[in-house]
Amino acid sequence: MKTIIPKETDIINKWYLIDGQGLTLGRLAVKVANLLRGKHKPYFTPNMMTGDSVIIINAEKVVVTGRKRTDKLYYRHSGYPSGLRVESFQKVIARKPTFPLEHAVKGMLPKNRLGRRMFNNCKVYAGPDHPHAAQKPEKIEL
Repeated sequence: MKTIIPKETDIINKWYLIDGQGLTLGRLAVKVANLLRGKHKPYFTPNMMTGDSVIIINAEKVVVTGRKRTDKLYYRHSGYPSGLRVESFQKVIARKPTFPLEHAVKGMLPKNRLGRRMFNNCKVYAGPDHPHAAQKPEKIEL
């Protein structure tokens, strides 16, 4: 049996719309990462861009379980001595509402140039509005 490698012309890209209101952060990120990689398609190839584009609205209304709202921490370092900055999920979502979801999805994609290209197909918006109506995205219920 031969392995079938899809050609660029055989790959069909769709646009999906996901409403993040009331959804758990990690579960939503897994679903989005799988759509971006193309793992739901029968011709999935790990070293090719076979995935679709995803629009996420209401990213500021994602939910975390337990005490993660106050206990989950995000770290960043300036590169200078004692340059470590730590923020809780609650403060991060107040300052930049799309960051936790973008951070979770990016962490589930490959750590190479293909993963960076895949993440460009993910559009995250804090509110219910998005400028991608011309692409006619298909709404997905999770």
